[in-house]
Amino acid sequence: MAASHPARAGPLHLGNLRSALLAWLFARSAGSKFVVRIEDLDPARSRPEHEAGQLADLTAIGIDWDGAVVRQSERTVLYREALRRLEASGRVYPCWCTRAEIRAAADAPHGPQPEGAYPGTCRRLSDSERSWRERAAGRPPSLRLDAAGETLAFDDRIHGAVTGAVDDFVLWRWDDTPAYNLGVVVDDADQQIGEIVRGDDLLDTTARQILLQRLLGLPTPSYAHVPLVLAPNGERLAKRHGAVTLADRDALGETPADAVAWMAASLGLTKADERPAAADLVPRFDPSALSREPTVFAG
Repeated sequence: MAASHPARAGPLHLGNLRSALLAWLFARSAGSKFVVRIEDLDPARSRPEHEAGQLADLTAIGIDWDGAVVRQSERTVLYREALRRLEASGRVYPCWCTRAEIRAAADAPHGPQPEGAYPGTCRRLSDSERSWRERAAGRPPSLRLDAAGETLAFDDRIHGAVTGAVDDFVLWRWDDTPAYNLGVVVDDADQQIGEIVRGDDLLDTTARQILLQRLLGLPTPSYAHVPLVLAPNGERLAKRHGAVTLADRDALGETPADAVAWMAASLGLTKADERPAAADLVPRFDPSALSREPTVFAG
């Protein structure tokens, strides 16, 4: 079973849709189920109309899914239970660091951790220092996992052998919402996801999720991080780059079938002048032949 995780805010752009199509092709070409999960943990960015529009866009390009759509906002009880288990293991500590403080600390050396990794500032605080930080912050702390400087290796179906150093990352935000990594790890296990297919911008966070799986005694699925769609300037495609959603393309006189044709061509799944439906691509799709190189959308 594979999963797709639509973006949390606003309409999906062609890069999002191409990644979703790839996840669907991975599942359907293997005869597997495909599930859709709405990652709506951020109430400020999540809207019912966004969800409805995203699901409509997936349907418009020919993607179907098995079972009901799962919404993370309805699963907080599961996340709290996982957090309690991690706290009981002694691997969780409160953190009051602001983004500005973390950026400032990034200039300091932090051993084997990657550039920009959290340096463990609040992990080293005494009880009295923690009390002072809480009074000074005037808000509850976030809760971080003590990763103990672990480095994890895994095999990715696209990128091969990958090794990642894990910094101390946030499990629960100060505003009492679960963080992304905790949510997806709990959901993947609960939904019995066997393979996760997603954009390769998330490759670096996979080691964090595998560490959580091990600490919680959960199975580790296989991973396939697929190449992204870039704008002509080399940036990851985003809505600021112009007519990049299905609605935008419709205003230019293009249909969802045109979008699918572009995606299929970018994946090397079509011949000249072909306009196959998504279902027609399933027997043509070979995950082992997928390029690691990004695709540029010229508009």
